[in-house]
Amino acid sequence: MTETAKFRILVTGGAGFIGSHLCDRLVQKGHRLICVDNLYSGKLGNIRALMNHPRFEFIEHDVTEPLAIKGSLHRIYNLACPASPPHYQRDPIATIKTCVLGAHNLLALAHEKHARILQASTSEVYGDPKVHPQPETYVGHVNSIGPRACYDEGKRCAETMFFDYHRRYGVPIKVARIFNTYGPRMLENDGRVVSNFTVQALKGEPLTIYGDGTQTRSFCYVDDLLNGLELLMDSDSEVTGPCNLGNPKEESIKEIARMILRQTNSRSRLEHRPLPQDDPKRRRPAIDRARTLLGWSPRVALKDGLQWTIDYFVLKLFTGRPVSRRIQVTLPGSAVRVALGARSGRMSM
Repeated sequence: MTETAKFRILVTGGAGFIGSHLCDRLVQKGHRLICVDNLYSGKLGNIRALMNHPRFEFIEHDVTEPLAIKGSLHRIYNLACPASPPHYQRDPIATIKTCVLGAHNLLALAHEKHARILQASTSEVYGDPKVHPQPETYVGHVNSIGPRACYDEGKRCAETMFFDYHRRYGVPIKVARIFNTYGPRMLENDGRVVSNFTVQALKGEPLTIYGDGTQTRSFCYVDDLLNGLELLMDSDSEVTGPCNLGNPKEESIKEIARMILRQTNSRSRLEHRPLPQDDPKRRRPAIDRARTLLGWSPRVALKDGLQWTIDYFVLKLFTGRPVSRRIQVTLPGSAVRVALGARSGRMSM
């Protein structure tokens, strides 16, 4: 196929936060999409606009079971697995099975169909890092028996399986290590920093900070991440990864909380709680490989991305209307005018 040819593409985890945005984008580009999700943390509402599209098909399926697809298949994006601690710790055995058995089943499918496959791995493979920032050559510092191990070690094992399938069977693979990503369609209760703080600030509840708030994260807006995933998938066959995809600009958790309070005009207070076991103290990607091999770096400023995310949650929390036209939403102490934008559910003032 030429670069301009359209592909038949499978996206697992396609009803989730990142997966649904990826499905939107690929359909808009003219590809034929098969979206697979067991709806454990994914939501049909995220893909409702695509359900009647002639180039879109949804299959409710758990990737821990083999998946049969009729006809040709050119590319697979494996995003199947809950990514927030409350969700992946709720059923840790299911999480590690999704990571490992899911990878095996999809790699077998890629081998059968002669398809290129991309694994959405994670910065959690670095654990609580002793090297900062984290390059892809860093082997990590992970507790293999802790409460986060089902996800951390599951993703590490999935990477191993990807490279073994590549070496033994010649399956064309891509491995992306995704750092903290945020944007519209995050779940209200997913336990991640941006969604937690935003929902709490909008409801006037205390913002819960685990530890003293000096621990750091690097936040990448979903549009930027999608650009990186597509560039990695489209890259030359010898570019297998792993490749860090994230924002190298580091922020403390406490500063993120203050930014969200300012941007929501909220009077919520900060409430400190004990730091969970194995929670990483610092997290920042080295993205030299992505810059050099993909020509990629994030472009969306944190302030802008946070505002688009806040606008999304305003609509989700305080209106029952579809996000399809310009509306006025008034909150205590603030008035927000929002409209659905053209990219990734982006909303503009």
